[in-house]
Amino acid sequence: MDRTGEVKRKTKETNVRISLKLDGKGKADIASGIPFLDHMLTLFAVHGFFDLSVNAEGDLDVDLHHTVEDVGLVLGDAIGQALGERKGIRRYGHAVIPMDDALAGVTVDLSNRPFLVYNTPESIDYAIALNSSLAKEFFRALVNRGGMNLHVNVPYGENDHHVIESIFKAFGRALDQAVRMDGRTSGVPSSKGTL
Repeated sequence: MDRTGEVKRKTKETNVRISLKLDGKGKADIASGIPFLDHMLTLFAVHGFFDLSVNAEGDLDVDLHHTVEDVGLVLGDAIGQALGERKGIRRYGHAVIPMDDALAGVTVDLSNRPFLVYNTPESIDYAIALNSSLAKEFFRALVNRGGMNLHVNVPYGENDHHVIESIFKAFGRALDQAVRMDGRTSGVPSSKGTL
C-alpha cells in the first residue's frame, strides 16, 4: 500500500506544495522560506519516519503568519489524503519528548473530529520567529485539515526554541504511532464503523 499525499495550494499570499509518504524513512526536503520552520518540519519528518517534501513561497515581507498557517493547512490535507479511509490504522498515538529544559507531551487521535488543545508555559519568551503562538496557528490549521484531535502539553520549559522543538519531535513520534497499520483489523478503528 502506497500511503502518500501530494497537495498544492496557491493563493494571493502563498504558494505551497507538499508531498508526504507515511511509510517513509525520515527523509526531509524542506524549503518554506522560514529557516526555523524548515528545521522543525525536518525534525517532525525524521522522528516520525515520514518522507516529507515542502516547497513554500509566501509574503514573508508582510509577516510569517500566512506561510506558517498555509503550510499547516497543506500538510493537514496531505496527511488526510495519505490516510485515505483510515482503515486498519492504530488511530491513537502519544509521545513525551524532552529537549534539555523542556518537556512536551503530544497525543493524537485520527478521529476525523478536529480539535486542538495547546498548553505551553506562560513564561515563554515569544521573540523567536516561529514562537509558540505562531506554532499554535500551524497546528490549528493542520488539525482542522488533517481531521485529528491533537493535545499538546508542555508542563515546563525555559527556552522557547527547546519548547517548540520538543513539540515537533513529539508530534512526529505520536503521529507515527497513530498512522501505523494494526494487523489485528482491516476496518476503521471505531465502534461506529466510521471516522
